Amino acid sequence: MSAGDLAAVIVSVVMIAAIVTLALAVQAMLRTLRELRGTLEALRGEAVPLMGELRTTVERAGAEVDRVDDLLETAESISATVDSASRLGYLAFRAPIIRVVALGKGITRGTRRLAGRAALDAKAGPRAIERPRRPGRRDRAA
Repeated sequence: MSAGDLAAVIVSVVMIAAIVTLALAVQAMLRTLRELRGTLEALRGEAVPLMGELRTTVERAGAEVDRVDDLLETAESISATVDSASRLGYLAFRAPIIRVVALGKGITRGTRRLAGRAALDAKAGPRAIERPRRPGRRDRAA
């Protein structure tokens, strides 16, 4: 055998080994691909019902959010109504209440003054009632 024939035999053996190795690799890839398909089918079988449940849950949550939103709008409306009613009540009752308080204060002062004069009159006896003079004022009749 010549060197060229020997090289051809070595190349052929190497090529056959490479083909066998590639065939084994392809077989392993096919086996892995079959397992992957089985796993994917199992995942799909579990995921589809879960997605349905998830959709139902999201719809319920959306309905609850809408309900809470309606409750908040109602609470804001009630708050605005109470605020305007209290403001109206304040404006309606402010002046009369101030007047009643002022009247009460005036009556109290007047009663105290009358009670004070009555006490002075009782001490003075039957003499003529004179108003006490303020210090520093001159007699205008003189």
